[in-house]
Amino acid sequence: MLDAPDRRKPPCAERADPGSRGVRPGRRSAVPAQEGGTMLIRHLRFFVVLADERHFGRAAETCGVSQPTLSQAIRKLEEDLNLALVIRGHRFTALTPEGEKLLRWSRRILADHDSLHEDLRGARGGLTGTLRLGVIPAAMPMISLISESFARRNPLAGLEIRSMSFQALRRALEAFEIDGGVTYLDQAPEENLREFPLYRERYLFACRAEHPLAERRIVGWAEAAAQPLCLLREEMKHRRILDEVAGDLGVELRPKITCNSFLGVASHLRAGPWCAIVPQAFRFVFGEAGGLALREMAETPRRHMVGLVLAERSPQTPMAEALRSCVEEADFEGRLEASAAPRAAE
Repeated sequence: MLDAPDRRKPPCAERADPGSRGVRPGRRSAVPAQEGGTMLIRHLRFFVVLADERHFGRAAETCGVSQPTLSQAIRKLEEDLNLALVIRGHRFTALTPEGEKLLRWSRRILADHDSLHEDLRGARGGLTGTLRLGVIPAAMPMISLISESFARRNPLAGLEIRSMSFQALRRALEAFEIDGGVTYLDQAPEENLREFPLYRERYLFACRAEHPLAERRIVGWAEAAAQPLCLLREEMKHRRILDEVAGDLGVELRPKITCNSFLGVASHLRAGPWCAIVPQAFRFVFGEAGGLALREMAETPRRHMVGLVLAERSPQTPMAEALRSCVEEADFEGRLEASAAPRAAE
């Protein structure tokens, strides 16, 4: 996984002026007009980080400022809005209902602010920020195809790739916490999302090379279900899809072991008697190395589409446009077929 955040400045962007002074409650500070915009953006960044960290000390450290400076900025926001935004005790407790509303607006304002700067800088020679991409676990093995294209086109930019559940990815996209996501596409597209299909998911039976079914070219679903399986947990989208596909064929999957990550599944394929049913993207990373056998599962009428999702916005952010362009270049179906070609030729 690529994880290259922009380290030229703290996540909160501009540091607060160390010479600034607090204002007494009930009085408004006289912020010079030319500094008002910068001050607002800085304070909103502090507020978002505080909401994420839920701790004044950690938020201050993340922003690269002292705790009194961060606290002062939050109080300045409260004074400007004439609202209580944070419930305080001896420490951070929670956001007020008004604070929750401001958090949603803050994420949007900051996303637009950063996009404006990226757009202007991009006109002078490429993106320089950080692309934030959410990816469901089932698609993570293929994500380097996007990373390779994006890094080549934008050598000064970084990528932050987060493994996220189907539901968490949708929420993060709506909250402007990520620029785009690679996930399952619903049959009925959501009005607030733009979808770009990448590939239809197929499934593989995974086992050790000495397993009897490793000699088969295609494994049936009933045969696979009879093996000691290690699968994802039921709350994960990929597992629910497997249960739906098996149910269509009159088969029930009863795994001996469940994990909340494919890394856990892969670990159990290396030792012990366990087998698994995994997306064909597994082959792109694992192949047949280390005594692992990956065999095609019998074809099914239900095949879910994996694709890119972007928030429906006009204009689109530079990062979202760059991501869409990279996806159009990456040949996911072709690379998946190529990774299966050596076995098919046997």
